[in-house]
Amino acid sequence: MGDSNKVQENMELHSDFSQRVLVHSADRPWQHSPSAGVDRRMLERIGEEVARATTIVRFAPGHSFSPHTHSGGEEYVVLEGVFQDEHGDYPAGNYVRNPPTSRHTPRSDAGCTILVKLWQFDPDDRTQFSKDMSEGLAPFSDGVRSAVLHRDARETVRNFELDPGAALQVDELGGIEVFVLSGDLMEGGESLRQGSWLRLPEKQLFAAQAGQGGAKLWMKTGHLRFVTAPS
Repeated sequence: MGDSNKVQENMELHSDFSQRVLVHSADRPWQHSPSAGVDRRMLERIGEEVARATTIVRFAPGHSFSPHTHSGGEEYVVLEGVFQDEHGDYPAGNYVRNPPTSRHTPRSDAGCTILVKLWQFDPDDRTQFSKDMSEGLAPFSDGVRSAVLHRDARETVRNFELDPGAALQVDELGGIEVFVLSGDLMEGGESLRQGSWLRLPEKQLFAAQAGQGGAKLWMKTGHLRFVTAPS
């Protein structure tokens, strides 16, 4: 719990964006949020309760967050269960973007777990949408399929499906961030598994090979050129 207490005091975690960071989220402690029945595992954070953050959030069945506005925008991937708000129901496998100035009341009747990124949008972005990540997959390279979930001048967000043993290389400006949705792979001499989160700084190549069960990944590139904390 020492690392957990440090985050609560300093509200800075993995805030040096020039460094490679790998976190196996299943090894992180669950921490209480301001809303009962909603817990979180912090992956990166700059700020206090309003923060630039990447977090795993778990809603117990029947619990919710108070209505709030996302001044800096919010995007999330539903990992388990069904996430809900007044805009709709989003089962596992959905990717959702709620841009700056958007407002909602998140909840989950049956419980859910989501990967959430806060305060990482273009301030002028006003495009709100959700996508089933299993749709639109197309060949990317041998044994690898991919779909673009979102693209703008600042970033590209994609999901990848890798066959067993398939290799994937991505070399793009602006840094690379990966979350393993399922399966396992090797990257940079390290093993990544379901729930692993990897952040690579500018000018570092992502070169991975899937394990015997293949792998599914969520990936964002280009965005680390625009790192800011909430104002």
